Formats: sequence, structure tokens, C-alpha cells
Amino acid sequence: MDSRYFLGFFLLLLINFSLVPAEVNGSVLKMRGGTSSVQFDPTSVTQLSWHPKAFIYKGFLSSEECDHLIILAKDKLEKSMVADDVSGQSIESEVRTSSGMFLEKALDEVVADIEARTAAWTFHPVENGEALQILHYQHGQKYEQHFGYFYDKVNLERGGHRIATVLMYLSDVESSGKTVFPNSEGKLTQPKDDSWSDCAKTGY
Repeated sequence: MDSRYFLGFFLLLLINFSLVPAEVNGSVLKMRGGTSSVQFDPTSVTQLSWHPKAFIYKGFLSSEECDHLIILAKDKLEKSMVADDVSGQSIESEVRTSSGMFLEKALDEVVADIEARTAAWTFHPVENGEALQILHYQHGQKYEQHFGYFYDKVNLERGGHRIATVLMYLSDVESSGKTVFPNSEGKLTQPKDDSWSDCAKTGY
């Protein structure tokens, strides 16, 4: 299989955001949001790098969830864009050659549960997160090395820099398909049920 789908969930730092109440029961953390309760297992998390902060969560998504997200996205993919450094508008660039789309927030029960689970893991409220983005890379496509922060005033005023990124791989490939942080302490290729979180305070 030469293509890879993965979902990037980007969280924004807002000037004012409420703390989400949490309770710990053994090794399982539950986050209460409205009437729902989401839990994750901290023992499934492995630290990959501390500079920058990067962690892997094994089994964050089920195979059924991966397949569901691919089905939602596959007929709606468009060429991926980048933000212009001056205007903040979305423009095409050879730096990024994948295709992708954004899912409406809380589109269905599965999407809402993934959003809540991600918020619980990253300790950021769901409302501080962008919509889930599904990306598709065909053989030879790429997103070149880049910094994950904005230069333009438009995006800075709209929400500010992203302070955390969660990547969830939705399919397996025989080779390549890597996410690399070149200035980090480690590099890794993840199978589809793993999730990588990067606290991008320094732009990684």
C-alpha cells in the first residue's frame, strides 16, 4: 500500500480558556465535559523526546475508528494548502503536495469521542481545538520540513500559535510514511493505531 492517511488534530492556545475538571481513578484519567466522560490510560504513553516534547500513545484509535474517518474523508479530499506568510491566506505550494479535508466539529458520535479523548490527553478544552484534518499522501507526496507556527497577523489574531499537535495514523504502509522532528532526540515510524503528540512551543 503506497498511500497513507493520517489525521492531524491541532490545538490552539486561546488567551482565555477554561480548565476542564478531571478525576484520577488508579491509572485511568477521566475528563468530564458536559454529560460525557472520556478516559485514557496514561500507562499507554511513551516519552520519545523532551526537547521538543514528543510522546506516543499506543492504541489511541481503534481500527474501526480509523476506517470510519477514512470513509468520511475519501470523497472530499482537495489539494493541501499552506498559509501565506504575509496575508495568512491559503495558497498552493510545492512544499506540501498531499490532499486533505477538515471534518466538521462533532460531526458524529465517533468524531466527537475522538475530539473529547484528544482534549483529555492534551489537557486542553475541546473548544480550543481546530477541526480534525484528514490528510492523504500518495506515493512520493510530502510535506517538507517546516515550522509549525504563523508569521502573519491574520492567524495570530484568529487564534494564535498551535501549542500542541496530535498525529493519528489511519493506515499502515510497508515503508516510508515517517513523521520526523529533525531537531528532536528521536525519530520514529508509527503503525496506524499510534498517536504522536508534540508540544510545539519552539516551533517543531
